[in-house]
Amino acid sequence: MTQDNATILYSVEGGITRITMNRPEKRNALNDELIAGLKDAIRRADNDEEVRVVLLSGAGEDFCSGADLASLQKISTATVSENLADARSLMDLFLLNRAVRVPVIAAVRGRALAGGCGLALACDMVLASRSARFGFPEVKIGFVPAMVMAILRLNTSEKRAFELLTLGTEISADEAVAYGLANRVLDEEAFDDELDVFAHQFERVSSSAISLSKRLLYETHAMTLKDALESGVDVNVVARMSEDFQLGIEGFFKKR
Repeated sequence: MTQDNATILYSVEGGITRITMNRPEKRNALNDELIAGLKDAIRRADNDEEVRVVLLSGAGEDFCSGADLASLQKISTATVSENLADARSLMDLFLLNRAVRVPVIAAVRGRALAGGCGLALACDMVLASRSARFGFPEVKIGFVPAMVMAILRLNTSEKRAFELLTLGTEISADEAVAYGLANRVLDEEAFDDELDVFAHQFERVSSSAISLSKRLLYETHAMTLKDALESGVDVNVVARMSEDFQLGIEGFFKKR
């Protein structure tokens, strides 16, 4: 099933939903319409019980170059309340990727810069092509990568975060893996095929176990060890009572 609009391409094949930012002439730069479209598409995938994983990508040569020029001009003359609403809208998108039950994978080709890099890092996983470039160039125009800083700090060390945030330089896909910003680098020519093979792995594991694991992982990262273990106890009990676990145990003993 495929359904498109001006800025978002949405398709479902089996348990895989593909959401594509469709502003290639603007390097898929973020504006109000694109951000709203991404939220709608991600929620739609999450509400589809058949969907097991979401692949988020950008049309054309780049994943996402951050805010577009029109948006930058808009925020430079906006009021405090208008800028607050605009910033919160982007924050909601970052949080949504982690709040939905299904894994959201950023499939990065070309550049993922500024808010676009933050968008990729806000996903559960990042798969990068050999051509991918990551960076936060905001300081070059006197801006602060404020919200993406929080996401970056969860993914890499303080020293590496400081370097990326204050120098505004780009790093390669291999460097992104070394920094903890990407899971792996896929072959450039076979990127789509390797992406499909990776995504289909989520169709062979329990959807309820993935959902519970995802929620617990993000809820416990700022907890004390004791509180995290207590949360783990609660989820452990829920998992034991789930249909997927009961069927899994039954299947295991049948094989034995």
